[in-house]
Amino acid sequence: MKEQIQVKREKDLEEGNQSYFWIKSDGEKKLATENFVPGNQVYKEKLIIKKGIEYRLWDPFRSKLAASIMNDLNDFPFENKTKVLYLGASTGTTVSHISDIVGPNGIIFAVEHASRVARDFLDRVAAYRKNIMPILQDARKPKEYFSVFGKVDVVYVDIAQPDQTEIAINNCEMFLKKGGYFFLVIKTRSIDVTKAPKRIVDEEIEKLKEKFDVIQSIDLHPYDKDHAMVIATFRN
Repeated sequence: MKEQIQVKREKDLEEGNQSYFWIKSDGEKKLATENFVPGNQVYKEKLIIKKGIEYRLWDPFRSKLAASIMNDLNDFPFENKTKVLYLGASTGTTVSHISDIVGPNGIIFAVEHASRVARDFLDRVAAYRKNIMPILQDARKPKEYFSVFGKVDVVYVDIAQPDQTEIAINNCEMFLKKGGYFFLVIKTRSIDVTKAPKRIVDEEIEKLKEKFDVIQSIDLHPYDKDHAMVIATFRN
C-alpha cells in the first residue's frame, strides 16, 4: 500500500495536479506547497525555486496536517477555491500552507483566541496573505464570528480543550456545508491524562457518529506524541 501511495505521489508531482507537491531537497523528497506570497517565509521554512515557481517546504513536525499527509492521509479536500473555517490558528504555520493551496479565490476564516499568539499570527501571516480572514474570538462562541459568510467546504479544528470535540461539532453545525469535510486534531493529553490515548481517540470518534461519517483516523506519531487526526464528512 505504501509503495502505491509513493508511486502516486511521484506521479502527482510530475503532472503538477496536486494541491501539495513532493520536492527533492538535500537528497530527499519533501512535502511542499507553492508559495502564495513569493519570497515570504512564515516559520523559517526553506524556499525552493523549481522551473520558475517558488515552493515552501512543509514541516510535518510543525504542522499536524503535514504529519497526516506523511502518515498516509487518504482524502485531501483542500484545493484551489476551497473555503475553510480553521479553529486554533495559533501562529499560522498550517494556515499559511492552506493559504498557498486555496489560492486567491479561496478563503480561510482563521479563529484564534489567545491575544499574544493572535498578534504574532496577524503580523507574520495574515498581513501578507489576502485569502486569510483573521477572527480574534473564542471558538466556543461561533455566533460571534461576524466575518464568516456562507457555508464552508472544510472545518479544521486544532484546539487544546477538554471539550474540543463538542466545540468542533457546534462550529460544524453552524458553518459546514452538507457533505463537507471535518478535520479534528485530538490532543489526548488535553482531554484526560489518566486514560490511554487510543481509548480517548475512540471515545471522541464515538461522539461524531450521530452527525458525521468518520472516514479515517491517523496516529500522528512520530511527528506529534499522543495526537490523532480524525477525518469525517458532515451528514446533517
